[in-house]
Amino acid sequence: MNITDREIGVSEITGLEALYFALIDSKVEMVTGVAGFPVTAVMNYFEKNATPEITTLWMTNEKVALEAALGASASGKRSLVLTKHVGMNVLSDPLVTSVNHTIGAGVVIVAGDDPGVLASQNEQDSRWYGEVSEVAVYDPSNPDASYNSLVRAFELSESTKVPIIVRITDRLEKATGTVTRSAPVEKTEITFDRSIWKLTMRGKHQHFHLHAQPLLLDEAENSPLTRYAKAAETSRIGIISSGYPSTLVDEVLGEDHPEISHLSLNVVSPLPLRKLRQFISDHEKVIVIEESEPFIESHISICENVLGKTTGHLPYGRIEKEHISFAIENCDKGKVSEYTDVETIEKRGARSLCEDCLFLPVYRMLHDLDILIAGDMGCSIRSAPEPLEAVDVGFALGAAISTGSGFEKKSVAVIGDFGLAHSGIVGLINAIQNNRDVLVMVLDNRTAAMTGGQSTPDLAEAVKALCNDVTIFDFNDPKLAESRIGELEELVRDKLSVKGVSVIYVRAECVLYR
Repeated sequence: MNITDREIGVSEITGLEALYFALIDSKVEMVTGVAGFPVTAVMNYFEKNATPEITTLWMTNEKVALEAALGASASGKRSLVLTKHVGMNVLSDPLVTSVNHTIGAGVVIVAGDDPGVLASQNEQDSRWYGEVSEVAVYDPSNPDASYNSLVRAFELSESTKVPIIVRITDRLEKATGTVTRSAPVEKTEITFDRSIWKLTMRGKHQHFHLHAQPLLLDEAENSPLTRYAKAAETSRIGIISSGYPSTLVDEVLGEDHPEISHLSLNVVSPLPLRKLRQFISDHEKVIVIEESEPFIESHISICENVLGKTTGHLPYGRIEKEHISFAIENCDKGKVSEYTDVETIEKRGARSLCEDCLFLPVYRMLHDLDILIAGDMGCSIRSAPEPLEAVDVGFALGAAISTGSGFEKKSVAVIGDFGLAHSGIVGLINAIQNNRDVLVMVLDNRTAAMTGGQSTPDLAEAVKALCNDVTIFDFNDPKLAESRIGELEELVRDKLSVKGVSVIYVRAECVLYR
């Protein structure tokens, strides 16, 4: 049965499928995305099932992904941007400006967060970008809320003329539930209104606060997607939650605690402060259950009866049902210290490089150089822990070249071809412009291996145009790899001894996606 023919409202579907149906029913015409957990699965699903009316584009950079969506919006096409949480950092520049600039047709950013850091370089919380950019953030808890949040986000985006954020997680994508679809909207005819250019930059911000912000505040306070399960009038304990943890709260309360009230927020930015104040005043103790950071809690923790992460009742990051039960059992304590363990690689058993990776001899060679090595957020970051201990630092995707340019003496910056295309090439341009001493090793397998095997652009000719010291080193034959490593090490040591920027392209197939 074709996915578009499935009967909705009767069948159980996943959160991922719910997002797809919302995409279809909202008449979205462009989807841009950057690969990364947990949004790779969403983009793959959209690509596989897209109708001819929908253009899906894998992008190498989140800033570019949003800018393309804004361009589609200006010409009257609803557009969606898929990014993992760290990608929000990259697209924040056009996001913040677009709010005052105003847009045309609706633009929604689906931000995939990674509570528990299953496959990311950090555990940041995308809800904060609602405050940074002053836009609305939806934090749905189940497939039906996911569907309705995305549909409503496009409507709100067009009424306020600003992008809207919908936050999801891996568990929300996989959760199942009944979804009731609304009638598909008519194709929008909304385009960018140039009259905003009559205002100064300050005037645009004033315009936002006068016309858009009141609509966003009203959405937060009166959203029908907010759920309030009120217990008995004598309910002493109340729980405030948002996102997937709301589903866990429902399960815990339904099983063991029908006497506890539950306010499940869907719009978390701007926060519905009037609603929250009333709920807090109605209960002796209020527990805030959320992932990953104490976002809601931080705004209401001035109230002494509010408990959560900052009081030790819940852990930072990923929330499980046992955490909720523990918080309820200890709600009469003002402070607890249950969650003091610090996770180690030994305890968790983090994944290392593939055993037959053709670049393994390269990483062993880097370890033996006895100099600082700048890594990147591709496969090279997995060479940092034991036993390889090849790279020393790694801050962001595409950051290796810039980082290496800051070292005291010439050293090696290891970057993948995807990291180079994402933003690393800008670091290369700056290193050349500023006459920095750095040896760039591009581990080129033409694959974004950490995010699902997407193809990557070949920038070798562009690099040659930028830098006059570029060597292409073929490392593709596993039979010759071990014998050629001495040749590569000699080349590396030679390049480290000369001033300026040097680039070595080390080319080998990805054994995982060959």
